[in-house]
Amino acid sequence: MSELAWALVAPLNIFLFLVVPVWLVLHYRSKRRLDEGLDEAARQRLEQALQQSEQLAERVQTLERLLDQEVPGWRQP
Repeated sequence: MSELAWALVAPLNIFLFLVVPVWLVLHYRSKRRLDEGLDEAARQRLEQALQQSEQLAERVQTLERLLDQEVPGWRQP
């Protein structure tokens, strides 16, 4: 073989036998984690955020009703 071919064989072997397996393991591990979905703690935080958003929406509706009674023209610019 020529010297150029031997110069490429060593880095190619290192890449194929060290980098590629590690890369594949990390890739499929992260893919599996994404496919699993939310864990229990994240699910609880999401439920709390949904409850808070519903409470805030109710408060806004209450404030709009109060403003409609107290200041009838508040919606016009």
